[in-house]
Amino acid sequence: MFPVVTRTATPLSNLLAPRIGVLMVAVRGRKSRSDPKAKSKVGRVKVPPPVDPAEMLVLRERFSQYDLIMRALRAEFKEDMLRRRYEEEVGSLAEERTKQEAEEHQKLMAWNDAENHRLRQLREERIRKELEQEQLRKEQVAVSREKRMEEYVKEKEQEILQLQEEAKNFITLENLDQRIEEALDNPKSYNFAVDKEGRIVKRTVQQ
Repeated sequence: MFPVVTRTATPLSNLLAPRIGVLMVAVRGRKSRSDPKAKSKVGRVKVPPPVDPAEMLVLRERFSQYDLIMRALRAEFKEDMLRRRYEEEVGSLAEERTKQEAEEHQKLMAWNDAENHRLRQLREERIRKELEQEQLRKEQVAVSREKRMEEYVKEKEQEILQLQEEAKNFITLENLDQRIEEALDNPKSYNFAVDKEGRIVKRTVQQ
């Protein structure tokens, strides 16, 4: 039978008032974070199980082989799937597309050969002009050097002729007496005064 609901005398304010404490439900078999370690496990030290180095080496090698085999299988399956999808999407147009690609490749190769031939001719022409300009420059440098050498030789020859002409008036042992007699017969006095314009204004007579 269902219980009979009766009206209680508890006021509404007491029902809606906040509770002071929090209801905690205990769980058996599980500790909280703040609980200490059990007394039976205080001195326990966890030691990892021993591993045989030879066995570990064999396992690593087998794992690397397994990884390579799985990668190869995935790549093979993926390639097969993509090829089938391509054949399903393209169908009979695959052969025609391959033929068109081959023809386009031949045309591009022919254009590439023609372009290479044209560029080679331009390059050879440019190199030929550069060689001609270099040869012309060398010839001009040689002509200029030869011209400067001729001018230098002419200048030195003129200096030699001038020295030979001046040497005729040099005093030597052969004409020493003659030059002395000429100096005595034609005395010259350099004792004179000049004005601002360089004219001789006064000369002292030699006694």
